[in-house]
Amino acid sequence: MDSPQSVTLTRDVEAAVVPLGTRVTLKQGEAAYITQSLGGSYTVVVNGNMFRIDGRNADALGFSHASAPPESKPNGAPVSASDLEKQVWSALRTCYDPEIPVNIVDLGLVYDCQVVPEPMGTGQRVDVKMTLTAPGCGMGPVLQQDVQTKILSLEGVDEVNVELVWDPQWNQGMMSEAAKLQLGLL
Repeated sequence: MDSPQSVTLTRDVEAAVVPLGTRVTLKQGEAAYITQSLGGSYTVVVNGNMFRIDGRNADALGFSHASAPPESKPNGAPVSASDLEKQVWSALRTCYDPEIPVNIVDLGLVYDCQVVPEPMGTGQRVDVKMTLTAPGCGMGPVLQQDVQTKILSLEGVDEVNVELVWDPQWNQGMMSEAAKLQLGLL
């Protein structure tokens, strides 16, 4: 998004304060400036404070509800393990830090992702180890929930474990070349 888009909230809406992660309710009629609209969520500024609004509440911003990720298969079609792993990584690439317009994979925040068959062939479990750009960032639980929700929407995934880890500590060197270029760090 090139410049913030101004909207008026059409209803009360739950949001997370950035970077604290505290849940609050923004009130109908308040002016909001959309600074980022990526991965199905919105970063807005209201009264000088930054908030993240989940895509399921897009109608409060005057938009239609964000749809399920295109990777999900609504008809229960069988998915191979390698296809599921690709879909998981695609889903991870739809998760964004609300302050940075680069997905968490290209930011280098995902340290490990494993697709593990559940006992008795009932489905798959996905284990993700990820970090944050700063250990004190309150958005950790919000990002964890975003990752979990998007991966759980994939056909064949029954369980998702998202663990925040701090070793190694994240640094800009972990970003992809594309992310560095996008952020003007090259």
